[in-house]
Order: sequence, then C-alpha cells, then structure tokens
Amino acid sequence: MDDMSTLLIFGLGYSSVATVRASGKRYERIIATVRSAERAAALTASGVAGQAVSVIPFDGSRMSDDLAQAIGQADDVLVSVPPNDQGDPVLRACTPALSSAHLRAVSYLSTVGVYGDHDGGWVDETTEPKPVSPRSLERLEAERAWTAFGQANGVPVAILRLSGIYGPGNNALVNLRRGTARRIIKLGQVFNRIHVDDIAQAVLAGFERRYSGVVNVTDDEPSPAQDVITYAAELLGVPVPPDIPFEQAGLSPMGRSFYGECKRVANRRLKGELGVNLLHPNFRVALQALAAGGDGHAEPQDP
Repeated sequence: MDDMSTLLIFGLGYSSVATVRASGKRYERIIATVRSAERAAALTASGVAGQAVSVIPFDGSRMSDDLAQAIGQADDVLVSVPPNDQGDPVLRACTPALSSAHLRAVSYLSTVGVYGDHDGGWVDETTEPKPVSPRSLERLEAERAWTAFGQANGVPVAILRLSGIYGPGNNALVNLRRGTARRIIKLGQVFNRIHVDDIAQAVLAGFERRYSGVVNVTDDEPSPAQDVITYAAELLGVPVPPDIPFEQAGLSPMGRSFYGECKRVANRRLKGELGVNLLHPNFRVALQALAAGGDGHAEPQDP
C-alpha cells in the first residue's frame, strides 16, 4: 500500500471490523460509517479493533458534509452496506462525490446467494447468477450497479461474493454454549462458509492488486451444516444435539429459503487471482482455533 493512504468503509459491521483489524499499518487513516450518530461518537472515542477510526453517521438516505469530505479523502473504499428495494444506498446518495474522488479501488461485499439453487452442483464466477430470494436479487442489482460505476469512472471494483460468515463470537461453538445449535437434517444439503478473517484477507488483497471483477470468497469444503455442529460438540466435549428433520424444523421463511438453495462454490479465483492463502480452509481447522481461543467455553459477550 502507498503511504499516507485512507480507507473508507461504508457499514462498520462484522466483516469490515475484521478488515480494520487485519489492515495493520497499511493505512494512515481509516474512516467508517454506522447508522447512528451516538454509535459513531462512541466508536470514534473507543477505537475499532485496536485502531483509531473516524466514525461518522450515514443512514443511507443522504450524504452529509462530513461524508462528502471523507469520500474526497478516500483512496480505497469498502462497501459493506446491504441494498434495499430502492437499490444500493451508497450509490444512491453518494455517486457524484464518488465519481469526482480519486479512488484507487473499491471492494463490494456481496453473497454467493446470487447463484441461486444448483441442486448441489459446483458454481464458479463464470456461472450465470440466478437469484431466487428478494435479498439476492437486490444484491445482484447492486453488484451490477457498482460494476457499472467502476467502468464509468475507471475504478477497479472487486465484487466479493461471500458464503456463510462465521468467526469469533459467531460460530457453532458459541451456539452450542447458548443452547441454540440445531442439527437440521436435509438429505444432500451442503453449504460453503468463510471465516471472517479470510474475508478480511480477500478485501485487502483486492485493494493491493487493484482487482476488478467477481471473486467467490469461500472455503475449500462445502459440507452439511449438521457436520459442523457435531464437530463443535466433540471439541467441547458436550452431547451432540439430536437430529431434526428439515420438514419438522419449523423454520422461518428466511430459514426455509436458506435451505432451499444447494450448491458447491469454487474458490480457485480467490486463491489464484487474489493470491489468498486461506487461514481457515475448512470448518474443522477454524473450530479448532476458535475452541483454543476460548470460544464456546465461557459465556459469550454481548455484541
């Protein structure tokens, strides 16, 4: 990274906080947005993941003078704000300012949900997206809008399609401790997942390489969700929760839609073109590290 550079993060959530943590001394300044002014002030005062971060409010509706100034200072931009039925809030409120800024690169966090259901077959970045859920349809539209922004303004935009996110405080070990882990059994169902620290690696690699295009950010091993729970229980030395047939699980519509899509997501581009060496290539490696770090052994802290 160049010296004296600025990272601007739209949406300071779980994945973007991990990116702040992983960024080390890459940036002279980090600016981020959250929805409320109160939270912005608190985070600016306390720091984020051990880093000094200037946090400003942005609720997705209008660009403040402070945000306009931040965009003007930005070199790299991480977008971690979900779209809605009106499109991408960042582009809707900030396109003129972003277009006139001197950006080096943009990373947009999307989802592998845009591929839809493939009956357990493999998908990669050349697979035509066929989103099913309204959320995934909105994501695909936002991907296309950011890609068009990049093309119009000569800015490399990396579209990072994330699989199921987990990591410290948000994993099967913690769910077992809380008593919320359920082994829902649906024949043939598999999911990919990705540790939050590997998302951070992908974001920073995209900036480093000024990457333009779509990359699946996912682990090496699509596997049944119940296998993760079983392995976590074995690590903790607690009973494995009972099998619950999918039809009897009483899932919400969102939960049912999650299980209604089955695919295996390839990550060759992540490793080859972004050069990411996964810290957690599968759930077993990750859960071992999380258990060694204390996740699941003590009462989880409030977020």
